[in-house]
Amino acid sequence: MAGRRALGRPFGWLWASYAVSAYGTSLGFGAFPLLAVLVLDSGPAQVAALAAVGRAVGAVVAVPLGPWVEFRRKRPVMVAMDLTRFAALLSVPAAYALGRLGFAQLLVVSVVVAAADIAFRAASGAYLKALVPPEDLLVANSRFESTTWTATMVGPPVGGAAIGVFGPVTTLVVDAVSHLLSALGIRAIGGTEPRPERAGAPRLRAGDLAEGWRRILAHPVLRPLFFNSIVVNGLIMVSSPLLAVLLLRDLGFAPWQYGLVFAVPCIGGLIGSRLAHRLVARFGQHRVMLISGALRACWPVGLAFVQPGVPGIVLIIAVQLGLVTCCGVFNPVLATYRLDHTDPGRVARTLTAWSVGSSAAIAALTALWGLLAAVTGPRTAIAAAGVLLLATPLLLPRRENAPPDTKEEEAATPA
Repeated sequence: MAGRRALGRPFGWLWASYAVSAYGTSLGFGAFPLLAVLVLDSGPAQVAALAAVGRAVGAVVAVPLGPWVEFRRKRPVMVAMDLTRFAALLSVPAAYALGRLGFAQLLVVSVVVAAADIAFRAASGAYLKALVPPEDLLVANSRFESTTWTATMVGPPVGGAAIGVFGPVTTLVVDAVSHLLSALGIRAIGGTEPRPERAGAPRLRAGDLAEGWRRILAHPVLRPLFFNSIVVNGLIMVSSPLLAVLLLRDLGFAPWQYGLVFAVPCIGGLIGSRLAHRLVARFGQHRVMLISGALRACWPVGLAFVQPGVPGIVLIIAVQLGLVTCCGVFNPVLATYRLDHTDPGRVARTLTAWSVGSSAAIAALTALWGLLAAVTGPRTAIAAAGVLLLATPLLLPRRENAPPDTKEEEAATPA
């Protein structure tokens, strides 16, 4: 089976480190909106602002990090970003224990974590492309994707139970420690990593900052995939803080129920990520991206009809199951296509540009939907996002093939 293919000891350490931090993050799922609602008594506009400001400012901070990461060894960058997330997240339970936790601190921590997340993903994507042969990239990305969904399946209900027993900041402590363990695992990979070379001036240039977006927007398939991804992810994510308010405050869901309805469907993501390699082998990369990308937009509108009690739980699980199964197929195929069609010398900048664009879109839409929810209510705002998602398959690329990125293309591109 392709899913059991040995990818070597260094990849094993990288995968283990990713798994530790993924499980920690999943245990802390929804911790910030939960703290805002249950501890600081925040309303839907504040909860949406917390998600929006963190992503927006984090994306701005991360803009120069792409080229900065590109010309540095990737493992030290990954370790530094893990340690940054560890320190930032641990400050929240420390402030809570001292009775000093406020909304402003949650905003600052969310900014720091968002920027560190973007830099880490850029460095890890570039490192993975250098670590794994091209023919194994889809297998590697599928393993990361399956780990994400497995962690998400286990983490939220366990985290919800832990919060109920030990208090509202328990999962943030675990999340912080998971990044520390991830840093130690990445350090354990060992070996030597050559320092990337760059031509021209050693200082960061304005052209370096725009290079990632220039390459994405010039590519005939990456461009529509980029716009589809940022719109779809934005419209899906705007519902997250609104659902926290709707379920925890308006419908009276317990924290463990809130975690459960998002955890159980993640088995679909695990199944989808396991099937991705086989589906691509049988139907081709483009067709799988097109179909799974279109199907993932069809589900979220159902969240507008959630009701209290068991019927509401069943409805959310069914909707989320369909959504995450499609995402489980689409995400590793997209990640592999993006790496295949990006020159190794531009991976970090391209991934940073992609993440910054996605974070900025999510932030803008989350803020807008927070205002919409304040005027119309969370349920109406969730319905509006679901209806708009139905049109997003129109943004998917119709062209099947595109040439991979090359050094020659870079030489021909004006600065």
